[in-house]
Amino acid sequence: MSGLPTLKDAALDLEGRVAVLTLKRDDMRNALSGTSLTDDICATLEWTNARAEVSVLIITGAGSAFSAGGNIKAMRERALKSTAAEMEDYYRRNIQRIPRAMQAAEVAVIAAVNGPAIGAGFDLANMCDIRIGSVNAQFGETFINLGLMAGDGGGWFLRRVVGSQRAAELTFTGRVVKAEEARAIGILLEVTEPDRLLPRAREIAAQIAAKPPLAVRYAKRTLRLAQHQGLDEHLDTCASFQAALQKTGDHLEALAAFFEKRNGLFKGT
Repeated sequence: MSGLPTLKDAALDLEGRVAVLTLKRDDMRNALSGTSLTDDICATLEWTNARAEVSVLIITGAGSAFSAGGNIKAMRERALKSTAAEMEDYYRRNIQRIPRAMQAAEVAVIAAVNGPAIGAGFDLANMCDIRIGSVNAQFGETFINLGLMAGDGGGWFLRRVVGSQRAAELTFTGRVVKAEEARAIGILLEVTEPDRLLPRAREIAAQIAAKPPLAVRYAKRTLRLAQHQGLDEHLDTCASFQAALQKTGDHLEALAAFFEKRNGLFKGT
């Protein structure tokens, strides 16, 4: 499809206002290191920000895993051959690009977790706004099992998803959580059968994509800013954003559609 970014280890399609990014390195269980998936994810997020016709991005995995996180063989080689300074630089220039790109995302991002999301794969899911999983989904903040901790900022995201106490328990034990428990503790919004996962993700995405596009992007930005703003600063931000949205054509169309009892026809203007 013309206009899409060139990806190496993932596939991207666009239908309406919904883009779907599929990680396609099942031979490596969609590991984020030792593949081009980090480049592909970051390129896709940059592309969605620049494309006003996109409101939602779904991220899912091909094959048995969502993402196994880091490539453990490559990790061992780096530990043996690199200095601490070199490894620090490696993290900054590689895997840490994903959380920065995810935090800069202007569209709603949904993780459709088809299988295990382990280590950095779990962190990637937690960086998304909404997570749904198949019954085969599993989650583990397993770095501690290898004598490590999350080098991709995973703890920052995890405690925002499940709270400080549960984040500590998952981080310190490195245990793997199955789909139903993941839903119960707030990691997953919903659990589906495998064949319903992507259709259900598309249904949720379609609900979001049907809304005024600029409002979706402003709302996404507001939720992100709320993570670190004080109330007074946040209220000032809300006033500015709301004023800007009330001057859009889509706001006027939404009002007309409300009074005329019909669906709105939004243009992102």
